[in-house]
Amino acid sequence: MKCVADEIEGYLATASEMLTAEGMADAADILRISTPKIEETGYDNWNGGTTVWTIYLLVDPAFYAQLGAKRKILEERINTRLKPILDQFTSDWYGVTIAPKVLPRTDWRHTKGDLSYTTRRNIVDGLKINRVAWQGRLEDVEFLQRLYDLESLPSYDTRYKNAADDIWQHRVNNPTDWTDDWIYEDARFNLLHGPTDTFLRFLCEVVHPVVRSDRNETLKLVREFNDQLRREGWHLVEEEKIGGRSRFVAQRVQLAAGRSVSRARTVADALDAGWMQKEIERLENAVDRDPALAIGTAKDLVETCCKSILTKRGVEISPKADLPELTKCLTKELRLVPEGISDEAKGSETIRLILRNLSALTKYLAELRGLYGSGHGRDGKHRGLEPRHARLAVAVAVAFIDFVTETHRRRT
Repeated sequence: MKCVADEIEGYLATASEMLTAEGMADAADILRISTPKIEETGYDNWNGGTTVWTIYLLVDPAFYAQLGAKRKILEERINTRLKPILDQFTSDWYGVTIAPKVLPRTDWRHTKGDLSYTTRRNIVDGLKINRVAWQGRLEDVEFLQRLYDLESLPSYDTRYKNAADDIWQHRVNNPTDWTDDWIYEDARFNLLHGPTDTFLRFLCEVVHPVVRSDRNETLKLVREFNDQLRREGWHLVEEEKIGGRSRFVAQRVQLAAGRSVSRARTVADALDAGWMQKEIERLENAVDRDPALAIGTAKDLVETCCKSILTKRGVEISPKADLPELTKCLTKELRLVPEGISDEAKGSETIRLILRNLSALTKYLAELRGLYGSGHGRDGKHRGLEPRHARLAVAVAVAFIDFVTETHRRRT
């Protein structure tokens, strides 16, 4: 008799194929994304005795919470397919339970809105790995004086009265005394454990035009910072121009835009569309700062998604095809009216109306870009739209690309 634990991946893979063949993709996805754990959970004395085992399918806690009542249905479907597989190799009884994965987190107690230690550590580690000089073209004291009153902070060297003299001695007069990354572990500044606003102001100063002269390096750092910060609802955005260069400040991510952008990233990952990722980055930074640019980018995002899916499906498209033409072609290629629904004649017509309006939204998006978006000259009295309008355009774009991408995946 085989040990089920040793062969569990093969058994689960077989059950996944059965579920997929029967059109139960959601249950098959559970098997694919979960981590199995087998525990002995009981013993039945009837009929000579049978050991009871539970196969825990561990998933992300947030995903588990979203399953709701559907979880029991998925467990039953998986159990039904696993039973004839396992019965070939064991007389023990096995049941499947979908459960939340316990995460090894130590920062969950931090106050909502605060940056966790993990996020700060990731940002600092990234700066170290890439050998980024946090002080840029300034000396340490000159940089830190832009953020702190160094003369009011203590010296660790008894020969000096304050932090300014202490830092100058060990970083300028004797530069080998301290490592280049000394700032991250210095308790006087407490960047890793101190107030969130202090850490964010430090990051903004790292990419300040006075500190860093290379524009490309600055934008790269901002992008890397935001990759970490947005997970906790923060990002750096352009506040103003100084000498033609961007000065950044930290802002909370707008929740509506944040959810849409997060979903757009998932779509881009599913399509393996690198150019979409760049457009999403541009869109995220522009929603509040430059609504016209965000509206134009939302339209570009839909266009890129359409072209990506059509290309993956081997459909030839004209380089001159506009957005309405692309969406019409995509709607036809994906056969967006489902088959086999009850009362198909009436149901399909209703769905056609919904999809017709969804496709029309992309046309309106193109028109909105033409009226208010980027890419067109304006007269001196022109008044643009506000961030709330940009968020509406982004939500429309993401609703469309999310639906067509999921349909493409299921059709494939």
